[in-house]
Amino acid sequence: MFRAFLAFALPTMLLCAAPAARAADPTAGQAVFKTQCGVCHAVVQGKNMVGPSLFGLAGRKSGTVEGFRYSTANKTAEIVWSAATLDKYLQAPREVVPGTTMTYAGLKDETKRADLIAYLETLK
Repeated sequence: MFRAFLAFALPTMLLCAAPAARAADPTAGQAVFKTQCGVCHAVVQGKNMVGPSLFGLAGRKSGTVEGFRYSTANKTAEIVWSAATLDKYLQAPREVVPGTTMTYAGLKDETKRADLIAYLETLK
């Protein structure tokens, strides 16, 4: 009987004690994109602006959007854009890619970065 109690109670107590993880919200990320990124970047395939199109960004190698003139730093960075690499880059672009011509200082808010990355991952 005690084992049955532990089998039920222990996992339940652990679940209740664990902090609730907030899932990233692509809809909120779209709003972040509009205010933080949309001035320089498009989300339409093949549409480059001041910055390259971000369509299909997830899984893409840095410096490879056709028709966009990248800095040498971005072309040679050898980064494949994943949630982890985007998180670091969006927080401090010039630290991740020294010599980048992107003038964006970075998005310090962790929640907004997670939401933005979730949105960028939907652009396929």
